[in-house]
Amino acid sequence: MRKLDLTKVPLKAGSLYPEPYAEMMQGRSSLRLGQAAGLTQFGVNLVTLKPGALSSLRHWHKAEDEFIMVMAGECVLVTDAGEETMRQGDCVGFPAGQPDGHHLINRGDTPAVFLVIGSKAAEETVTYTDVDLLLRSTDGVTTFTHKDGRPYQPEGENNG
Repeated sequence: MRKLDLTKVPLKAGSLYPEPYAEMMQGRSSLRLGQAAGLTQFGVNLVTLKPGALSSLRHWHKAEDEFIMVMAGECVLVTDAGEETMRQGDCVGFPAGQPDGHHLINRGDTPAVFLVIGSKAAEETVTYTDVDLLLRSTDGVTTFTHKDGRPYQPEGENNG
């Protein structure tokens, strides 16, 4: 394999989240570098957050480790312990199974860029700390439910 040409890696904008959460991810884009390199055991994404953008909803992974390194700019890491500014070269890791909801916010005036590396478990559950949402993934098939297991429906929509 030759080195990756980043200009040929498709840019992915937004998220997989259902509404109303999907619209909250405006200003977020990523290059799926691991996928472009043909990796199957772990993911590598280069994420860009425009000013004011969120990386994700606050979340934690049951089965997958996650590692983040800021490459450019500045963002705020929000965890259960509070907020911490992260600058170029700063790193943080989130071991699988530790319920510490986290995400990054770009509160600056310039784009922030960070690398996310995470394991790829055949079965995964992601808990979203601040909202009634759970993601379950089995062999690449992703479904969203409420935390009590009901199929996800946005608040206010009819359940029947």
